[in-house]
Amino acid sequence: MQLTPWLLIVLLSPFVGSLIAGLLGKKIGVRGAQWATIMLMLVSFLSALWVAKLVIVNGLTYNHNLYIWGSADDFIFPVGLLVDRLTVYMMVVVTFVSLLVHIYSIGYMEGDPGNQRFFSYISGFTFAMLSLVMANNFLLLFFGWEGVGLVSYLLIGFWFKKESANFASLKAFIANRVGDLGFLLGIAAVLMYFGSIEYAPVFHAMPGFALKNETITILGQHWSVITLASILLFIGAVGKSAQIPLHIWLEGSMEGPTPISALIHAATMVTAGVYMVARLSPIFEHSAVALSTVLIIGAATCFFMGILGLVQTDIKRVIAYSTLSQLGYMVAAEGASAYSIGLFHLMTHAAFKALLFLAAGSVIVGLHHEQDMRYMGGLRRYMPVTYVCMLIGALALSAIPPFAGFYSKDLIIEAVSMSHLPGAGLATFFVVAGALVTAMYTFRMFFKVFHGKEHMTDAQRHHIKESPKSILFPLIMLAIPSVLAGIYFFEPALHNFFGSAVYVLPQHNSVVHLAGDYHGVWQFTLHGLQTLPFWLALAGIGLMWICYVAVPSIPERLARMMPWAYQFLVRKYWVEPAFEMFFPWLTQRLGMILWRVGDTLLIDRICVDGSALLVRLFGTVTRRLQTGLLYHYAFVMMVGLVVMMAWLFWH
Repeated sequence: MQLTPWLLIVLLSPFVGSLIAGLLGKKIGVRGAQWATIMLMLVSFLSALWVAKLVIVNGLTYNHNLYIWGSADDFIFPVGLLVDRLTVYMMVVVTFVSLLVHIYSIGYMEGDPGNQRFFSYISGFTFAMLSLVMANNFLLLFFGWEGVGLVSYLLIGFWFKKESANFASLKAFIANRVGDLGFLLGIAAVLMYFGSIEYAPVFHAMPGFALKNETITILGQHWSVITLASILLFIGAVGKSAQIPLHIWLEGSMEGPTPISALIHAATMVTAGVYMVARLSPIFEHSAVALSTVLIIGAATCFFMGILGLVQTDIKRVIAYSTLSQLGYMVAAEGASAYSIGLFHLMTHAAFKALLFLAAGSVIVGLHHEQDMRYMGGLRRYMPVTYVCMLIGALALSAIPPFAGFYSKDLIIEAVSMSHLPGAGLATFFVVAGALVTAMYTFRMFFKVFHGKEHMTDAQRHHIKESPKSILFPLIMLAIPSVLAGIYFFEPALHNFFGSAVYVLPQHNSVVHLAGDYHGVWQFTLHGLQTLPFWLALAGIGLMWICYVAVPSIPERLARMMPWAYQFLVRKYWVEPAFEMFFPWLTQRLGMILWRVGDTLLIDRICVDGSALLVRLFGTVTRRLQTGLLYHYAFVMMVGLVVMMAWLFWH
C-alpha cells in the first residue's frame, strides 16, 4: 500500500492541472495556465520515475481497488489500480512525452487565443491515458479509453472555426465509436462468461476455461467464446490504434495543432490499442484465430498505409501515415506473440515520432504555418538544429543502426518471420517490404524539406529563422532516446523485462528463440547489417536522394506516365471516398426507414391515431349499450345470469 500516494500523484496531477487551466485560466492568465500544467506534469513524470524504481529495482507490485463504483446482483464494478512492469513502462513513456509536448507548446501556441484551453485539454488527455494504463479492471480501462477519445475529438477540432477541423474531429469520433462498440461487446462477453471485470480473476480462470473450449452459436455458426471475445476486443484496438479498415480518422487528426499531433501519435490514444492487446495477452494467447487476425491486419496496415505516405504533400500527413505504418508493426508483433518487442517499438517510436512531429512543427513555425512541402526546400541553411533533429528522427524511423528504430523494428521482422500462424508468410512479406517503403517516404519528406531547390517566397525566406528555445529543448531531449533507447532497452526486451505482466504460451514464444540467437546488442547489430530489411532501407534512402536531390524531375515524370496509379494512391485506395459515399447513403436510408416505419407508422398511425381510434370505437359500442331503458338492462342481467349458471353447471 506504500505505492498508493505515489500512484495517485502520478494519476491526478495532470487532472488537477487540467482543471486549473480550464476553470481558472482567465484569472491566472496564459502564463499561469502554462506553468500550472507544466509543473504538475513534471510532478507526475518524476513520481512515475520513482514508482518505476520501486517496481523494477525493489520488486514491488500493486493491485488494489480504491472504491466500489457500483454493483448489480452479484456483479461488482470497482475502481482500482494495477501497477507492474508493464504499467510503469507505459507511465514513464506517457508522462515523459507529454511533459516535453507541454513545454514545446509554449512556443508553438504563442499568441493563440485558445492557449489556456489547449493546455487544459492536453493535461486532461494525459490523465485519461494514465487512467487507461493504470487500471486493474475493464471499467477503468474503458473510462480511460473513452476519455482519450473524447479529448482527441476536442483537440482535433481545437480550431473549431475551420470547417475541415470540425469534419476531421467528427470523423475521428465516429470511427472510434465503431471500434468502441466492438470493444464494449468484448467486455460484455468477458463479464458474461467470467462473472468479473477485474483482470486478475479473469486471467486466472482463462487456462481452465480454454480447456473446456466453450462455444457460442451465432447465425447458425459455432464460435469459440475466447475467439469471439478476443476479436471483439481487438476491434476496439483497430479503431483506437487506426488499423485497417478503421484507419481513416488518423490522417485527419493533423487538423489539430502540431503538439497534439505529436501527443496523439507518439504516446497516447493510438498506443492505447497496442497496450490493451499486450495487457490482455492471457486472453488472446488462447485463440490462434484471434492472433492470426491481429498479425495479418497489423502487417497489412504496416505496408499499405506506408505506401500512401509516398504521395502526400503535407509534411504532417506524411508523418501521420508513418504512424499508421509503425502501429501496424507493433500490432503485427503482438499477433506473433512478441508482445515485449511490440512494446519495445512502442517506446522507441514514441521518441522518434514525437521528435519528427515536433521538428515538423518547428519547420511550420519557421515558415509562418506553411505545411505544404512543395513550398519548402533548402531549409538546412536556415534551421540547422531542426535539421539535425529531423535527420536523427528520420534515421531512427528508417531503422538505420545504431538508431533506436533499427533494434525494435528489425526484431519485429524477425519475430513475424518465425511465426507459424496462418497468414504468417504474407505478413512477413508485408513487414519486410515495409522497410523499403518506410525509408522511401521518410527521406522523401526529409530531402524535399531540407535539401534541393528552395521554393519559398522572398517574404518567407527573409523571415525564416531557427525556432525559439522552448521548441528546440524538447527536440534535443527527444533526439537523445531516438539514438540510445534501442541500444539500452534491447536486452530487457528480449529477456522477460515485463515478467508476469505479459503472458505467452510456450508454443508461441518466439522471443525466447530470438534471445537465444542473439547474445548482445552488438551481435544483433552486425547481423542486421547483413539482412534484407537493412539493405532495402539503404536502397530506399538512395532512391529518394536520386529522385528529389540529384534528378528532381523523376517523380513528376512517373506521375505523368502512370496517372491511374498516382490517382489511386492520392485517393487513398478509394477507401475514404467509398466510406464517405456509403455511410451517408446508409444513414440516410436507415433514417428514412426509421422515419416511415418507426415514426409515421408505429408512433403516429398505430400508437397515436390508433389509440384515438380504439377509444372512439369503444365509446361507440358502449354508448349503444347505455339506452336508458329499464327493460334493456333487465334483459342483459337475465342473460348474464343464465350464462354464469351455465358455466357453473358445466364445470
